[in-house]
Amino acid sequence: MPRFYLSTPIYYVNAAPHIGHAYTTIVADTIKRIRQMLGDEAFLTTGSDEHGQKVERSATKAGLEPKQFTDRVSAAFRDEWDALGLQYDFFQRTSDPRHAKAVRKIFERCLENGAIYKGEFTGKYHVGDEAFVTEDEAAGADPSLIVDLTEENYFFRLSDYQQKLIDHYEANPQFVQPDSRRNEMLSFMRSGLRDLSISRSSLRWGISLPNDPDHVFYVWFDALTTYISAIGFGQEGSDESHYERLWPIDVHLVGKEILRFHSVYWPAFLMAAGLPLPKQIWAHGWLIFQGGKMSKTKGNIVRALPIKEIVGTDGLRYYLLREIVFGQDGNFSHEALSERYNADLANGIGNIASRTASMLSRYCDGHVPEPGEGDDGGLPDLARQSIAGAIGHYKVYAFSRALEAVWAVLNRIDKYIVEHKPWALAKSGEPGARQQLETTLYHAAEALRIASVLLAPVIPDGAQRVWTMLGQTGAVSDQRLDELGWGGLKQGTAVGAQEAIYPRLDVAKAVQRMELLEDEALAQQAVLMGQAPATEPIEIDTPEIEIGEFFRVDMRVGVIKSAEAVPKSSKLLQMQVDIGEREPRSILAGIAETYRPADLIGRRVAVVANLKPRKMMGRLSQGMIVAASLDRGEPFLAGFSDKTPVGARLG
Repeated sequence: MPRFYLSTPIYYVNAAPHIGHAYTTIVADTIKRIRQMLGDEAFLTTGSDEHGQKVERSATKAGLEPKQFTDRVSAAFRDEWDALGLQYDFFQRTSDPRHAKAVRKIFERCLENGAIYKGEFTGKYHVGDEAFVTEDEAAGADPSLIVDLTEENYFFRLSDYQQKLIDHYEANPQFVQPDSRRNEMLSFMRSGLRDLSISRSSLRWGISLPNDPDHVFYVWFDALTTYISAIGFGQEGSDESHYERLWPIDVHLVGKEILRFHSVYWPAFLMAAGLPLPKQIWAHGWLIFQGGKMSKTKGNIVRALPIKEIVGTDGLRYYLLREIVFGQDGNFSHEALSERYNADLANGIGNIASRTASMLSRYCDGHVPEPGEGDDGGLPDLARQSIAGAIGHYKVYAFSRALEAVWAVLNRIDKYIVEHKPWALAKSGEPGARQQLETTLYHAAEALRIASVLLAPVIPDGAQRVWTMLGQTGAVSDQRLDELGWGGLKQGTAVGAQEAIYPRLDVAKAVQRMELLEDEALAQQAVLMGQAPATEPIEIDTPEIEIGEFFRVDMRVGVIKSAEAVPKSSKLLQMQVDIGEREPRSILAGIAETYRPADLIGRRVAVVANLKPRKMMGRLSQGMIVAASLDRGEPFLAGFSDKTPVGARLG
């Protein structure tokens, strides 16, 4: 079986996963599914780039050791890919000791071949990119991120590989895609390559050099090696078998902003080490949001999981692959996503599948009929064209055009059904009406079967549900794209249960809900990164009171002795709280959605002791526990250290 190996970038853990990371990984997952359906044994590598100055600083800011910090953020990436159902085979962390072995091995090979030397360098250093930059690049950057730096470093003789790289580009026109990016890189190399610093002596969080432990590897020499360390390079015996079988990689998928590192530095490192070069490097564009490219500074970062909650993984995958021409920048908005979901998934394939299955049940006793001599609506020929077109576009990552080819068939099914009106044919007593009814429903169902196979790499969940609704067994993803043809739907097949595959959205409500979930995700990811969630300034607009009015409220320190949920209430907990009196007080509070009863035992809290008792859900509450919230949101209990005396008065 032919093998196909591809990779995403190795994501930097200085930020939590966002929609840009998800876009690249969804594309990679789609390519893997396509190759599998073309008969290849496909493998996908992704991972986390965890070393460097920015990570060290972020860990310090979060109050964690670098390893603790990277453990946390790396896990967030894996959790996100799992939640989105993305099928990666290797997740490699640069903090993995096996990765360190690979980095040191490729370094030693480059050193032995004379490609590395030790020297001193003074230049403009971009703190954000962790790289020395040219004077022109420094002039165009944020001045606060540029410093003059002199270091003793190990250098890679990149200048020696300038012509070799250019020759490789010219001999292999598909090496870097799209062509506009290839031309960019050729122009960059022809302007002259300078030797590249590959170590730092001022940094501790990284992999030490085997011959000089006072130095650690520069982030790109380290990170790029992940593509081979993930598959066993640098290991011994059977542990290196994946590398021997899978390398060279078929395609690296990268964002255009990191193309230089992958298409100039990485091939040069491999040349120097005497290792095969990647077959292809594909650079995609940016997602453009309101306010421009996504960035923390502009505050327009979007995350994948809140979107998944509203439109499902299929909805997100379909929008990204249909709306954005791969290799180019593409616009993104929650509103456009919701409208595309309704138009193509809910009203498109979802509605067509539901109507077809419903009519098969109603007019053909729930079985696929035999096609007769009636009008086929041109569907067989159009389906054959769609198969060839979609496969051809898939192979060159023209996902949007592949989906257009499939939707041409789906639109024709819809029109074909309207033209022949099966509901009218079923009631007609005219000669040939029954034959045309069965012909119409067979051709509609067969074209839909073909569409479900072609769509399986893009919308795997929905494609499987259509496949099953048509009475097909097994996984639609097990079908071979290159063996797909007209006539595979067998007469007499019992159709499956009907269902709403893609329920229609109220666009305004869907957008509002996604934005609310995005706010929640922002707060959660701020905690993940050790940052306080950003809040808007508040305005104190309550009436002023005199000091005497304040002292009328008797607040005491209490300790919670017991806590239990109140039956038939999702919010209330009943607690026994000791405030220094002879007996604990029974106090009810609406905090059950935030706190578990077991976690409250022994906690010191602030209690309003002179509040008039009242009944809640038939139970007496003898006071109030003080909690804080923002705009009546999640409550947070006020508290005290264990040394604070029970019964002490506040104020």
